[in-house]
Amino acid sequence: MPAFDLEVNGPNTIQESERKGSARSLFWPWAGANVSLLALSYGSFFLGFGISFKQATFAAIIGTIASFFLVGISSLAGKRSNAPTMVLTRASFGVKGSIVPGVLSYLIFVGWETVLVSLATLATGTVFSRIGGVDHNLSLILGFLIAVALTVFGGVLGFTVIMKLQKILTVVTVVMTVIYVVLTIDSVNWSAVTSIKDGTTQGFIGALIFGVTGIGLGWVNCAADYSRYLPRTISSRAVVGWTVFGASVVPIVLVIYGAALSGSSKQLSEAISMDPIGALTSLLPTWFLIPFALVAILGLVGGAILDLYSSGLALVSIGVPIKRHQAAAIDATIMLGGSIYIVWIADNFFFPFQGFLITLGVPIAVWSAIFVADVIMRKKAYSEKDLYDPRGIYGSVNKNSIALMFIGSVVGWGFVTNTFASWLSWQGYFLGVIGGKEGAWAYSNIGVVFALLIGFIGHFVIAKQTITKQESF
Repeated sequence: MPAFDLEVNGPNTIQESERKGSARSLFWPWAGANVSLLALSYGSFFLGFGISFKQATFAAIIGTIASFFLVGISSLAGKRSNAPTMVLTRASFGVKGSIVPGVLSYLIFVGWETVLVSLATLATGTVFSRIGGVDHNLSLILGFLIAVALTVFGGVLGFTVIMKLQKILTVVTVVMTVIYVVLTIDSVNWSAVTSIKDGTTQGFIGALIFGVTGIGLGWVNCAADYSRYLPRTISSRAVVGWTVFGASVVPIVLVIYGAALSGSSKQLSEAISMDPIGALTSLLPTWFLIPFALVAILGLVGGAILDLYSSGLALVSIGVPIKRHQAAAIDATIMLGGSIYIVWIADNFFFPFQGFLITLGVPIAVWSAIFVADVIMRKKAYSEKDLYDPRGIYGSVNKNSIALMFIGSVVGWGFVTNTFASWLSWQGYFLGVIGGKEGAWAYSNIGVVFALLIGFIGHFVIAKQTITKQESF
């Protein structure tokens, strides 16, 4: 397949002749999607749980690696059966029942690609405001055009273009980020950072959960999309290892360094809460501001490309009768409209929208756990023909999995608080059991852990005999 040809594969299984590459190739898409400077701001968010720098470091390392380990397991499904994630989930939800997690995943993908492009646009505006002499709207339009062009280019053209583009984005962004660290290292006050006292156990767990949900968990529902072109003979351990390494190595470093910067300056920490990327420019000399704008855009675009590509696959996987590239083009149009609304029209849309995405994240956590448990339990590759036949061994609708997803969502929402919008205040209805909405556990988001456990353990118990029977055919 030539470098810039349109990918014609969609929800189908990849043919044997097209399966090529090595597990090492997975490093680039996952590194490119997670090299964003936004990870620097996450360091401030970790400290916001009232914990020390040492605790934030451990939370970043454990949370990032643990969440991407789930992504690595999900990648195994693509290598084993060479189909997109939302097709493979038909084995656990039924061919038609998979529409439920498919629709939720689609909304998550479109939502996050919109947020990432909007952040890239806003960061550009902030940078040029510091430089001066450039019209604010013009700078926003410039950032918007660069972010949208790269995102649509990769997301619509497909797999081969993405794999090449992510490699370039990763190398450029890493080099520029290293320069940022060199220029700002003098801003770190290690005595102030190390003097921050340890926080409570609840605060540490809250930061840990934030790391799991905010960094890696949201990628589980698309992991197989990027491993499905690999030959089935590739080492499973290598698939998991390269996925985890590629996705984790840069975010861990950036979160820890970001925690050191924000722990050194209360003013910077407060600014980050208002403008996560733009606030980072306050430490830079003027000559590096334009390169900073470029690295900010490229880092965010790396994630947006994967979201746009997988949102297109998700849409066709749930049965919408169009081609993958047509679905990606539709999603790109929605992304364009949403980004324009967030950047130029809305006054208070961004935070409620973030709350909406977090709310969707709870059922996605249940689904992720069900899918990972399903991959672990299966000893054989999925039956390819039955993934596309409602009368096959996977059935039309698996009511047990849907019921499990419902129960996990109800419990999960009951143990989280969502302060992004007043209309989400109904969440946290079970927190009274562990101290209430203002108690020690109120902002730990422990409900996500409950959602994961219910999905994982529940599927192991409920589906074990069913999977054994399916694999006996």
